[in-house]
This record gives sequence, structure tokens and C-alpha cells, in this order.
Amino acid sequence: MSRRSTAMFKMALSALHYTGADGLMAPLTRGVGVIFTLHNVVPQRPGRFEPNRILKITPEFLETAITQVQATGFDVVSLDEAHYRLCEGEHSRPFACFTFDDGYRDNYLHAYPVFQKHQLPFAVYVPTDYPDGKGELWWLALERAIALLDGLGVNMDGQIRNFKCATPDEKVAAYHHIYWWLRSIPERDAREAVREICRSSGIDHAELCGELIMSWDEIRQMARDPLVTIGAHTRSHLALAKLTAAEARQEMWDSVVRLERELGQPCRHFSFPYGDETSAGEREFALAKEMGMKTAVTTRKSLVHAEHLNKLTGLPRLSLNGDYQHSRYLKVLLSGVPFALWRMVRQVTPVS
Repeated sequence: MSRRSTAMFKMALSALHYTGADGLMAPLTRGVGVIFTLHNVVPQRPGRFEPNRILKITPEFLETAITQVQATGFDVVSLDEAHYRLCEGEHSRPFACFTFDDGYRDNYLHAYPVFQKHQLPFAVYVPTDYPDGKGELWWLALERAIALLDGLGVNMDGQIRNFKCATPDEKVAAYHHIYWWLRSIPERDAREAVREICRSSGIDHAELCGELIMSWDEIRQMARDPLVTIGAHTRSHLALAKLTAAEARQEMWDSVVRLERELGQPCRHFSFPYGDETSAGEREFALAKEMGMKTAVTTRKSLVHAEHLNKLTGLPRLSLNGDYQHSRYLKVLLSGVPFALWRMVRQVTPVS
């Protein structure tokens, strides 16, 4: 989402908050629960060029979010409990699950203590190549490369495209253009393109996992805590919909088996990398069901409704986004009103 779009969405959320429309409509739109998508919890605020800032919230806002969720009437529960409530039709109180993708070390250092303090459950989805130091955090490698450069030439679809990167605004524009191009091409081609950018800028992308991702020992320590659920997130964080069915199945199954071997406990929850419609669909949802997953989550934006009982391996989530670190935005999002309005707009907007 562009800065202009973000500003407009914040204005819309604030309008719903200050008019009280969210509270009036919530009984009709809230649904039965919410599953939050999180990535990083870090104390420091983002710099001028930090395009992945949306993945980051502060420990203070995490505490604010927990307080707001409970004050709004949600029970903070584990994924197992959410699964039970959906299957049994136990909807007397809405539930909330906090889930973290990718297994960043800051989850252990900064998020885990917050949940321990409140004695509340949460989940972390781990791509199993990452704790081995073999993963490619390509979106962060791209950010670091552009941060160092004043200009960048990228071979895009057979033609060299030159980007100015001298100012923060130029860097942001270059990052977003390259990022979304990478998301549109085959995954392995995208990763090779980022490796080439890293080589030209002197960035060692292979060091990022060791620097930013939890070790197996840290993951094991958290897994021993009944508050913590460790779920699978594939082996190497590939967009599964871009793979053959056999490749997608192997990516998913390898991660489940590896986690069970490393942690000595069943793995019954899964998160699809990227999680949008272009990265995971009905084929992948069926694969997760075949593998015996109780739940599998996407990043498709919605609260959870009773009818999601029929989509337990394709559940939506709500991002706790670094651009929206204010309790009033969260309060409105928890009402479900923005998602209901968006669905209405899509239904009445002609398809071009």
C-alpha cells in the first residue's frame, strides 16, 4: 500500500472510530474471532528508508494490542483452542490468536517476554531452512542493498532497468517497483535476481538468517512452554502456488516432519508463505488438509466467521501492521466493519 493509500485508510478508520459507526455495526460484522499476522517486534522506530517497516511493531504496541483485544471482549487463545471453538460452534465470546511468521529472533527476545508477562498463548510459524542458516530473506536483502546504493540497474524481463536511489524517496520508489516485479515472476528467478543485486552492492544475503532468525535451541526453548505453538511455514519460504503440486507438497511436508523431529512434538498448524491469493489457493488448502493440519492460515484480510469451519486450512488473518500502531485503528479493525464495507464495494464495482 502506498503512503497516500495508507493515509487515506487511516482517515477512514479514524472516521469510523470518532463517529462510533464501528461500535454500532460490530454485532453484525465482527464474526467469531480473529487471527493476527505479525512478524517483528523491535524496540527501535523505523528510519526514513525502511520499506519493510510494516512488518515491525514495538513491544509497547504489542502490549497495547493485547489490552485492546481483551477490552473489546476477545479471549486470547491458542490455535488449538480456536480450532476447538470453530469445530464445536462455541461462539459465546470471540477469540483472538496472535501468530508470527518466519521465526525472527526478536520474537524470542521481545515478543515472548510480553506473552509470558500476561500468561497468554501465541504461535510462531517457522520455515525450517531458516534456523539452519540456509534461508533467503530476500525482501530484507533487497532493502539493505538499495540502502547502500545511489543507483541500481536490474535486468527485468530481458531489459536493463535503471533506478535512482540517491534519496530516501527514490529508494522507496525503487524498492517497491523491484519488489512487486519480483513477486510477479517465478520464485527461483526472483531469488537469483536478488542474489545478483546483492553481489553488485557487496551485501552477503546468506548472513541474514544467522543474524535475524532464531536458532533451533531458541525454538526448542519456546516450544517447551505450553503458551507457545510452533507451526510450519514450508522449508524454504516459497510461494507454493507457483510450484508444481509435487514441489508444493514436498515443501510443506518437509517442514512439518523436520519440526516434529527437532521439537519432539506433533506439528498441526501451518502458515502459507506470503499468503495472498497468488501464493496459496484451493490446491494448497487441500494439501494442508491431507497432511492432517488442524489449521492453515493465509494473509487474506478478514476476521474469522462461523462459516470458516469449512475452510480450516485456508483461514484469513488480520495484520498487526507497523503503519497502524494506534489502539483506535485496532479497535475499528476488530469490529469487522472495514472488511464488510470492502466486500460490499467489491460486489457492486463492475469488473473491467
